[in-house]
Formats: sequence, C-alpha cells, structure tokens
Amino acid sequence: MAGQAKVLIVDDDPVFVEATKAVLESKNYQVSVAFDGNEGLQKVQDVSPDLIILDIIMPTKDGFTVCEQLKGDPRFSKIPVLILTSFAEKKGETNIPVSEGLALEAEDYIDKPVPPDELLGRVEKMLKRVGF
Repeated sequence: MAGQAKVLIVDDDPVFVEATKAVLESKNYQVSVAFDGNEGLQKVQDVSPDLIILDIIMPTKDGFTVCEQLKGDPRFSKIPVLILTSFAEKKGETNIPVSEGLALEAEDYIDKPVPPDELLGRVEKMLKRVGF
C-alpha cells in the first residue's frame, strides 16, 4: 500500500461518525471528520482525502449539493465518494427530492445502518481503484 489512505467522513451524527471512524482506524486509515456540508467542503481542501464518506441529510448543505460541488471541481472530481445514508428510510421526513439521488455522481451508495465488514469492503474496493 502506498502510504496511509486518507478518508474523510462528512456526517452530522456524532455517534455514527465516532463508530465509523473507529472501524476505519482499525484498518489503519487516516480519518478526518466534518459535521456538515460546508465543513466537509473545507476539509476536502485542507486534507485532500483519498475517499469521502458522505451523508445526505445534513444542515447547511446536504450531501447531494456537496457531491455535486466536488464533482464539478477539477481539483476534487477524481476523489471517490461513498454515499452512506439513512435517506431511503427518511425520505418522508425531508424535502430533498429523491430524483436528486438518481442524478448523483457518487461512485457508491449504501444505506445505514451498514455492517462494519461491508463498509470496509466497499472502502477498500474504492481505494484500490485510485491506487491504494
């Protein structure tokens, strides 16, 4: 492996973030976190992650908007994005249209809750595509 892969988690649920961070760190990934969309975009610039795990339903900027901005920026468009969300079960509680999800350019999509093994498998597969 070419050094430690850097993973950025962008999610407004502190319990989920801590649990996911622990799972990723158990495999020696370097993990950064952000708790809303704006902070997530700032962290991408600060840490240049190799992979982004992104929630959809967040304050300030939802995950769809964050993903769209990343994919529209040539500096960040090659960073793989894994959408990890409870959006499917919460779509009645949010005003984000489901069609947004279909237009998304994310490389992968998993519904929460996700078993740690599945999360690690997906992360590993996505990182292999970018040379880890």
